[in-house]
Amino acid sequence: MNHDTISGQWKQLSGQIKKQWGKLTDDDLKVVQGNALMLAGRLQERYGLARDEAERQVSDFQREMSMSRHKGKPLKH
Repeated sequence: MNHDTISGQWKQLSGQIKKQWGKLTDDDLKVVQGNALMLAGRLQERYGLARDEAERQVSDFQREMSMSRHKGKPLKH
């Protein structure tokens, strides 16, 4: 998943994002529209996080979603 954008799966991920970060509103998600850096900025605002911590959380979330998306699929050789 690209660090700058998660827009390809945005509709599917927005529900997971709301579970992960319950303080984010529907309006926040509309503004972010799949942009990982904007999502990190919203996390900073809503949770009072430092920029690097917010970016780390978004990166961790992206990695978890990517791993769960690939679970059960055989690796290509």
